[in-house]
Amino acid sequence: MESILIKALQFIIALAFLVIIHEFGHYIFARIFGIKVDKFYMFFNPRFSLLRYDPRTNKVGLLVKQGDEEKNTPDKAAFSFSVGKPHPATADNSGKTSWRDTIYGIGWVPLGGYCAINGMIDETNQKMSDEAQPWEFRTKPAWQRLLVMFGGVLFNFILAILIYAGIAAHWGAKYIPFDVATEGFDFVPAAQKVGFRNGDIPFMADGEKLDAADGDYMLKMVEAKNVTVIRNRKDTVNIAIPSDFIFRLNDDKGFMAYRLPVYIDRLVPGESAAKAGMMEGDHIIAVDTIPTPSFTELTPALLANAGKEVTLTVERDGKNVTLAVTPNEYGKLGFHLRPITAVYPPVTVEYGFFESFPKGWEIGTSTLGNYVGSMKHVFTSEGAQSLGGFGTIANMFSERWNWLSFWEITAFLSVALAFMNIIPIPGLDGGHIMFLLWEVVTRRKVPENVLIAAQYVGMGFLLLLLLYANGNDIFRAFFK
Repeated sequence: MESILIKALQFIIALAFLVIIHEFGHYIFARIFGIKVDKFYMFFNPRFSLLRYDPRTNKVGLLVKQGDEEKNTPDKAAFSFSVGKPHPATADNSGKTSWRDTIYGIGWVPLGGYCAINGMIDETNQKMSDEAQPWEFRTKPAWQRLLVMFGGVLFNFILAILIYAGIAAHWGAKYIPFDVATEGFDFVPAAQKVGFRNGDIPFMADGEKLDAADGDYMLKMVEAKNVTVIRNRKDTVNIAIPSDFIFRLNDDKGFMAYRLPVYIDRLVPGESAAKAGMMEGDHIIAVDTIPTPSFTELTPALLANAGKEVTLTVERDGKNVTLAVTPNEYGKLGFHLRPITAVYPPVTVEYGFFESFPKGWEIGTSTLGNYVGSMKHVFTSEGAQSLGGFGTIANMFSERWNWLSFWEITAFLSVALAFMNIIPIPGLDGGHIMFLLWEVVTRRKVPENVLIAAQYVGMGFLLLLLLYANGNDIFRAFFK
């Protein structure tokens, strides 16, 4: 339960951060071009808001129930307090806009957010005045409106680059070279079914040599037609990769991971390992006659002998030593494993402040390219079945809080959000951009009734897609 809450918390924080940056991209370009922004909200606020700040009255409201514009009833807060003197609305009396024209708030549905731009046909469903005003979105030149709509996508992509640059500057790039990992990799069952074997070491994908320094080596293997691995530390084996391999991996939630040789890091006093005379630094290589080159083989071997005395072979100071030991009822001996980075020392590439930005750009553009390339799989029956909603996204985060993992996933989601929003579907930024490009090319505005109809159709499609994706999550959770 705790792990689920930690994942959910990371997801909500990351989503809130990405939404604020995305909407701020729209907001800042609107302000640059003198367009009034009516509302700036993190999360959606149907019927009421958790928090609402109106700079014109300089009041902060908590648990604010929305008023009814048609009945001319104002918003009503359960609690409110003043933070200064009231300020008049600037757009209504001088034609100039200010940050004070915007109501800022936090909604109660943590699934997104919005920036309500005055005079724009969008999901906020605002009413248009009969006479267009100079501060309205619809009165501005097409190129300015285009930049306003592109601002959210642009800011999300810039954010991803900055996060990747920050990761490079703070953590650097760490990797374990393939030739150092002598025990190779463990592969999930779906990978083993197509020909991979535990202990294989990646070598080439479609004739291109694979390098652990390349963060995309696993994706290259998954999307290749043919992968070559080194088996038994000397043989090269070619494995044909089926076209639907990426979907076969869905149920296993992974592909491959470095095998962890079993070295004892610390002993637990009074437990079986300590009583048997095992020592820190011992390398367990066999349980009875079963070789245990990695923790993958050790666990089932000990569990099969739970509660029974078994002969353990360990490597100590270059010599093999046999010990009699009794695993407990859970197949445990009572020691802590040496971490893989202590077994296979990683190569660390450090980046200075100025060096980190090119690296951030490199990772950001590579991530975008890989994400765009992977979209081809969505338009297949297997791809449609693999679509996931908020549960799938939340499940990407670690069960324990890890800042490196959090920022890596947040950066990836920022890239994904940027790309998804640029798709030319009415209701998304890409839909608005599509109509604006039409206006730029033809020099004719798309009629408002067409924009309104397209908005309804687009929002309906997106709602159905949202229900389908989250329905897949529910189905997988309860039936798979």
